[in-house]
This record gives sequence, structure tokens and C-alpha cells, in this order.
Amino acid sequence: MSAEAAPSRTSRRADLSGPAYQAFLVLRMTFTVAPILFGLDKFINLLVDWPDYLAPWINDLVPGTADQAMYAVGVVEIVAGMVVALVPRFGGLLVAAWLAGIIVNLLTIPGFYDIALRDFGLLVAAVALARLAVRYAPARGA
Repeated sequence: MSAEAAPSRTSRRADLSGPAYQAFLVLRMTFTVAPILFGLDKFINLLVDWPDYLAPWINDLVPGTADQAMYAVGVVEIVAGMVVALVPRFGGLLVAAWLAGIIVNLLTIPGFYDIALRDFGLLVAAVALARLAVRYAPARGA
């Protein structure tokens, strides 16, 4: 039996009170709620002026204004949060890939390196969510 095989019904029930399952729940909730809230904020700029976080070279590549680009980013983030809620095995990897793109963007803007480093930590946590989901939210039929 492989290390990623679905646990038996009895061992799975015992796992529900364990720290790994609790970590899975915290990560799943965080990566569901945070992307949705940040995505919604792209439309109102309550937390920050989001277009300031778009690297000029990316702004030159995408059609429209930086504001319009952030609306698209907001939609992607809302969808990513919903995918985490529904399919955390895939959603965690989706969020990790999205964060990798954000990190590349931030590393090309002087003065945003601290935020890029924070986002790297979030990327690692999103990967951890995807790995924990292998056990606690297995694919249907597994």
C-alpha cells in the first residue's frame, strides 16, 4: 500500500482530531477566504491601491489599464478561492502557481521584496494544503 493510499475508515476517523487534519482545515479555510476577499477588494481598493502592485512591464503586456488588469486578477483570485473550497488538492496547487506569478511580478518592482518573501511563505503553505488534501480530501472514487 502506497503512502498516499486512502486511509481506512477507522484510521481516518481517528485522524480527524489530529494536528495534521486541523492544519488541513486551517489552510483550507484560509486559502478559501483570503483569495476571495482579496479578489473582491481588487474592485474597490479598500485595503490598498492594487494597481500600484502591478509591475510596469506586465502593465505594458496586458490590454487596458492597470485597474482593468486588477479586475481580471480579482476574478482569478475569487475563482481560486472557490476551487480550494471545492477541490483542495487542485486548488492548493492553483493558488501556489498564482502566488508564483505574483512573486515574479513583485520581484521586478523595487521596494516590494518583503511582500514577495511573504508571498513565498504563502506559496509553501498552499503546497502544504495540496499535499494534506491527498489524505483528507481524496479524489472522488479514491
